Amino acid sequence: MDPSARPGWIPASWFEAAANLTWATPTALPPVSTAELKNHDFELVQAEVKQGEALLDVRLVDKRSGKPVPDAVVFARRIDMAPDGMPTMTAPIEEMPSPGPGVYRFKTNLSMEGGWQLSLAAKVQGETGTVQARLLLKAVP
Repeated sequence: MDPSARPGWIPASWFEAAANLTWATPTALPPVSTAELKNHDFELVQAEVKQGEALLDVRLVDKRSGKPVPDAVVFARRIDMAPDGMPTMTAPIEEMPSPGPGVYRFKTNLSMEGGWQLSLAAKVQGETGTVQARLLLKAVP
C-alpha cells in the first residue's frame, strides 16, 4: 500500500505488519446430519388396543441385525386421529418405564374408537441423525 494513501491517524508500522500477515484458509467442518436413520425402525408391538386408558409398546429395531435398540432417547411423541381425518383430535401421551430392552412404553387415553397415529422421534446412541416414525393403530371398543 502506498504510505501516502493511508489515513494519517494509523501508524505506518500497522500497515507494514498487515502486509506481512499470512491468512489461513479455513478448513471445512464435517456436515451435521439431520437426516433420518434409515437402518432403524419403530414397530408397534400391538396394532389394536382397547379404547380408553391404554399402554402402547413400541419396539425400536436395527434393521441390519434385527436386534432391539435399547437406550434411545425419545424426544418427540404425539398421538392423534389423523388416519380418520381428525389430526387435531389428540390425546395426552406419557413415556413410561420400559418393559424390556429396545421396547418403549407410552401411556395414553384414546377417548374415541377408530384409527390413531403415533408419531415418534428418537436419537440412537452412537448414531448421527434421528429415527422418525408414524405408526398406525386402532382403538377398539
